[in-house]
Amino acid sequence: MSKIKKVKKAKLSQEIIQPVQVEYNQIEQVVQFEKRIYDLEQLLDIAQSFCQNLDFDNLLESIVYICMAQMHVLGAEIFVRDLLLNEQLILETSRNLFPNEEKLSLPINSPVTSKLLELKKPIVLEELKSSVNDPESIRVLEIVSPTLIVPLIQKNHLNGILLLQERIAIDNDTSYTDYEQNLVMSIASLASVAINNASLLEISSTDMMTHLKLKFYFFNTLTQAIDTAATHNGKVSVLMFDIDFFKKFNDTYGHECGDAVLIGVAELIKSSLRDVDIASRYGGEEFTVMLNNTGKDEAMLVAERIRLTIESHDFVYNGEHLHVTISGGVSVFDVEENPVKSANDLVKQADSALYQSKQTGRNRISFYQVK
Repeated sequence: MSKIKKVKKAKLSQEIIQPVQVEYNQIEQVVQFEKRIYDLEQLLDIAQSFCQNLDFDNLLESIVYICMAQMHVLGAEIFVRDLLLNEQLILETSRNLFPNEEKLSLPINSPVTSKLLELKKPIVLEELKSSVNDPESIRVLEIVSPTLIVPLIQKNHLNGILLLQERIAIDNDTSYTDYEQNLVMSIASLASVAINNASLLEISSTDMMTHLKLKFYFFNTLTQAIDTAATHNGKVSVLMFDIDFFKKFNDTYGHECGDAVLIGVAELIKSSLRDVDIASRYGGEEFTVMLNNTGKDEAMLVAERIRLTIESHDFVYNGEHLHVTISGGVSVFDVEENPVKSANDLVKQADSALYQSKQTGRNRISFYQVK
């Protein structure tokens, strides 16, 4: 082939290839733009989902599942600030991982948390290890096996830490691109605002001494439960408890002893319930419990279990062994047998049954019988 023919053939090939290459690049750009638009739409949906969820535990669960889906990971965990003491970041999503152990925690001002606040961006564990000298905090993080560590920042404060776990490999690559790290940081920013809002609600609705819910929150939740039960022909039970002869603890040992008894009783009540149940400090030494989807027999069993647990518990204050008992009353909303019109009516019925227990010897549970 002559040199001229070779040149013409090369030019012809180039003329064919160049338009194809340009078209390919344009398609690539379109695909990338479409992905960005899709991700922005997803962020709007995520923001709406977070804003609508003010229940603290449900919100954390929602954040975990959204991050798993968006970032293609098999698991995620979240450390959040201790709502009451504000001294630690506590791993609140680890109930299934460590059911028989105390929750993992990090000091709020540890070198690791300070570094994450300074970075304000995701980091892998190995990089974090080389950046800070904080073996204890690193050890805690290693237990969760993160592939990416994401700070949750709200107004220059570290609200929490999101940990993405094992990643699903794409083309045998488990690393995170810059775009993906920016995306998860956007999700983390939305999550941090939502966590802050839910935290404020949690604190404002919680009794600081017993860590149980306050009365107004209990009534609001009970009202919603009764409305749902009325619509779906369900049942809602209310338990009301009062500590027997509570005044003697204050008079004999002082008010600090009375506070210790209140805290101990509250812990025992809460530990006897399901996650879906709600316990509140009604006032003074009185407590209320709401059991959703629960009828008379089950409610009486729960109330009696709580009574026995408290009666058999060894309360110790300043070396003194205290015998504490409670009296209780139970009422049940039922569309056919007891269709009360309000949460207040159902609580009054439980209070009436409690009064009956007090009048008939204390340290017992009575049920409100509809007349």
